[in-house]
Amino acid sequence: MSDAAISIRDLQKTYKGGKRALDGVTLDVPRGQIFGLLGPNGAGKSTLINILAGLVNKSEGAVSIWGFDIDKHPRNAKASIGIVPQEILFDPFFTPAETLELQAGLYGVPKDQRRTMELLKAVHLEDKANAYSRTLSGGMKRRLLVAKAMVHAPPILVLDEPTAGVDIELRQQLWDYVRTLHAQGVTVVLTTHYLEEAEELCDRIAIINHGRLIANEPTRALVGMAQEKVVEVIVDKDIAAAPDAPCFDKIELKGERTLSITYRKDRVNAGDVLAALQERGLGIVDVSTKEADLEDVFLNLTRAANANG
Repeated sequence: MSDAAISIRDLQKTYKGGKRALDGVTLDVPRGQIFGLLGPNGAGKSTLINILAGLVNKSEGAVSIWGFDIDKHPRNAKASIGIVPQEILFDPFFTPAETLELQAGLYGVPKDQRRTMELLKAVHLEDKANAYSRTLSGGMKRRLLVAKAMVHAPPILVLDEPTAGVDIELRQQLWDYVRTLHAQGVTVVLTTHYLEEAEELCDRIAIINHGRLIANEPTRALVGMAQEKVVEVIVDKDIAAAPDAPCFDKIELKGERTLSITYRKDRVNAGDVLAALQERGLGIVDVSTKEADLEDVFLNLTRAANANG
């Protein structure tokens, strides 16, 4: 169990009133990875993060953080993780430097080992070190939250929807910093609604739906699960109607010479599709394909889980 950065076994959480937020979740977050935790709103992601943070008590199951059981060694478990919450909460009268100093004090970091200015520089806030936190923009506050989570140099950083409602430039800055931390050996857990973000950043992705784990795969394998593929073909003559063939799932006429064909790559390949067109007397001028992305997988998996559940 201690080989994993975070190890979760049969985790259950039922709130008063009977709402079950987590239903037997078992997963390991490997050390040194960027691990994505995805799921629709209300799937149980935030409950899981809050249990890791020590803010919510689990109903059943076992959780260990960096090898420390959260029940038996709560202090060590807490010291091993930094959490960047969704909500932006600060004392408006503290400056960023004071905020980080106070947080370091709460974690018992000795004064000579504190890295306040180093952290503010890393998140591009050194010029705001002594400004009141209330004067910072939303994006600056979000970056300050990341620095605050790192004051005790935890080996694991959890980002709960870190780029919700922030602009593209800030997202890039945040990801650059996350990649830097990751290169230094920090294990990163990321919950996000932005599937392209998860696809670009994460080594592995787990998907939670209605409190249950419905997938936990390396990112590339998960993307490979999307079996629908679209190929757009430009043919050598005008056609009045789209031809049909058994290997096409769907075919649309996009222009007088452009066909958009959907096929299932677990059944046929692009060669079969093109051969079927040629058999119907059409010469092929150009071909482009659209790879299935994580969004397709996500929708298919959650649909299947809803149908089975």
